[in-house]
Amino acid sequence: MSYTKEQVDEHLNLLKGWTLVEERFIERKYVFYSFMKGISFVDEVATISEAFNHHPLITIDYKTVILRLTSWDEGYLTAIDMKEAQQYNEAFEKMCSNERKNVRQRS
Repeated sequence: MSYTKEQVDEHLNLLKGWTLVEERFIERKYVFYSFMKGISFVDEVATISEAFNHHPLITIDYKTVILRLTSWDEGYLTAIDMKEAQQYNEAFEKMCSNERKNVRQRS
């Protein structure tokens, strides 16, 4: 069942970095230190997406990865979009955390 605009706004307040675009999608831009880190993130996004059987639109622009979600069958956004967006955020945070640990260990 698709969310109302108010429900989408409520969820977006809890999802770091995600915004509503074109009144149909939620979108977030993730920026990485290198091209290959972005590609590694896309691999993780693919794994998460397969588990949900719900796939985002993905744009790779050098070190920036842009994800867009919507539920086409429902005609708008649903709980699955919000849950998946949260998991993408968690994967990104984990990746960044691991990168910071690696930098500290090399110092």
